[in-house]
Amino acid sequence: MTLFTVHAVPVLEDNYVWLLQANGSQSVIVIDPGDAEPVIAFIRQQNLVPVAILVTHHHYDHVDGIQPFLAQYPVPIFGPDGESIPGMTQPLSATDNLSIHADFPDCQVIAVPGHTHGHIAYKINDCLFCGDTLFAAGCGRLLGGTHAQLLASLKDISTLPLETKIYCAHEYTVANLKFARTVEPNNIETQQRLRHVTQLRAQGHITLPSTLALELTTNPFLRCHEPAVIKAVEQHVSQRLSDELAVFTALRQWKDSF
Repeated sequence: MTLFTVHAVPVLEDNYVWLLQANGSQSVIVIDPGDAEPVIAFIRQQNLVPVAILVTHHHYDHVDGIQPFLAQYPVPIFGPDGESIPGMTQPLSATDNLSIHADFPDCQVIAVPGHTHGHIAYKINDCLFCGDTLFAAGCGRLLGGTHAQLLASLKDISTLPLETKIYCAHEYTVANLKFARTVEPNNIETQQRLRHVTQLRAQGHITLPSTLALELTTNPFLRCHEPAVIKAVEQHVSQRLSDELAVFTALRQWKDSF
């Protein structure tokens, strides 16, 4: 189904900049360039032609490479209309049919506030580029939004097709799964996934993309309705929790200090 190849360019400490190369073309879309130099080097090495930058939110590790990149490649900048994005030419709100470039399929823009107040995600065919909202086995901290917003955003993502590939912006998978194992020590899928990604990292490989199906079975932040997660969180805070939002809020706070 995917009509493009996704390249991962590691930048900064643990970020990935995703580059989408159209099949049979040198056209490439750049997502969340937190640093320009490694991205430009990759583009030159592969003889690619940038056609657009997509931005999920305003944090420095997602936007600091934009201006240096524009000095080399003056392309349109798509980003959330509720946030200040350097050089943004195409402010976006949620829409089902965004045309970025003729070489690429239309894009669905999904509002996913919580990590920041205006965070958006991009779904292109079966690939979701979700920035810092959903991580492999985790989710973003609250840095501008609310627990209720973030939970609602994760629930919206959870309704996508199970085969959706999850391209988040950080290599946090091992640490997130160690927390997930603490929350659900009897979750066999979590144990198996942790062993697998630990081996991947030891071999120098990245752990992404994930799939929504895998997240639904191993990511505690998508499982706040599950009895095992509810019980673990209630034991951690030593009190009964009234609803899923209360469980999610306590779980996110637990992870903040894990």
